Amino acid sequence: MVSFEMNDRKKIGLGLTGFGVFFSFLGIIFFFDKGLLAMGNILFLSGVTLTIGLKSTTQFFMKRQNFKGTISFGIGFFLVVIGWPIFGMILEAYGFIVLFSGFWPTLAVFLQKIPILGWLFQQPFVRSLFDRYWSRRVPV
Repeated sequence: MVSFEMNDRKKIGLGLTGFGVFFSFLGIIFFFDKGLLAMGNILFLSGVTLTIGLKSTTQFFMKRQNFKGTISFGIGFFLVVIGWPIFGMILEAYGFIVLFSGFWPTLAVFLQKIPILGWLFQQPFVRSLFDRYWSRRVPV
């Protein structure tokens, strides 16, 4: 059973995940610095593990529909560590998109509730993009 209460372990996990995203962003900004990118990857993965737990993390990455994303994310991480950050980040980005593809409709609903972005996401052109890539209609 998943617990939705915010204990100290989950707070630390969210902080590590945030720092991982921040260091990855800095690594990209500083012309694909492999040290920052590797630190960002390690912090992101450890933060996700602390936030949802080791068992849930393992189950998430080993699901059959997530296997392609897991492999590409892992190979991308390896390429960043050995010194090929551009190719590694391309593979990691693809793996990230495949891994979290089920989360995008939830993110779209959340973004529609933000004042200025919500107006933008409710425009017919953007809604038609959502309808094309996700078969169900995104609720308003």
